[in-house]
This record gives sequence, C-alpha cells and structure tokens, in this order.
Amino acid sequence: MFYEFLQRIPRYHYLILILKFDTVSVVNKKHQKTLDAIWETPVRVDIKWTAVESLVEALDGDVREGNGSRVRFELNGVRGNFHRPHPGNEAKRYQVRDLKEFLEAAGVEP
Repeated sequence: MFYEFLQRIPRYHYLILILKFDTVSVVNKKHQKTLDAIWETPVRVDIKWTAVESLVEALDGDVREGNGSRVRFELNGVRGNFHRPHPGNEAKRYQVRDLKEFLEAAGVEP
C-alpha cells in the first residue's frame, strides 16, 4: 500500500511525508515550515494562526468553529480547544506551547 502511494506522487513535486500511526499524510513545504516553527526554542511569536489551521487540516485533522474566537482541533482522536489570537493574527507564546503539546499527544513530530 505504501509503495503504491509513493508511485502516485509526481517526481517533480517536493513533498514531505509525515508518518502517523498507520496512515500517511502529505504536507507541503509551507506546512513543514510551520511545523518546524512550532518546535523551535525559544518559542516563536511570528507564526500565523491561519498557517496553524492549514497544518492541522493537512494532517487530516478537523478544524471546527466555536463561539466567538474559539476553535476546536481534532487529530488522531485527540481534541484541543484554542482561542484564535486577536487583535493580531500571530499565535501568542502560550498558544504555541499548547499547540505543541496537542500535536505531540496526537503523535505528530517535526
């Protein structure tokens, strides 16, 4: 199954595969940069929240809208509740730390 999957990927595309449990997710270079930024030390404050939501969706996660600025992520059976940053659109330090814990619990590594 995995070999057949690799044969369907065009050779001229630069893709990064993230193995998680028994499935394979394909993320592009932008998603990989976001993932790497989440794991950087010290915690970065220039990560766009839209890039975070896009990353979760690329990993076959579910992003659901809540009341106000609330958003719920679900990935590999793990749920996380977050608030979108405002008034800006960059994630705050505590949000990046919480997001890293959520991704680790879901089995995602950079």
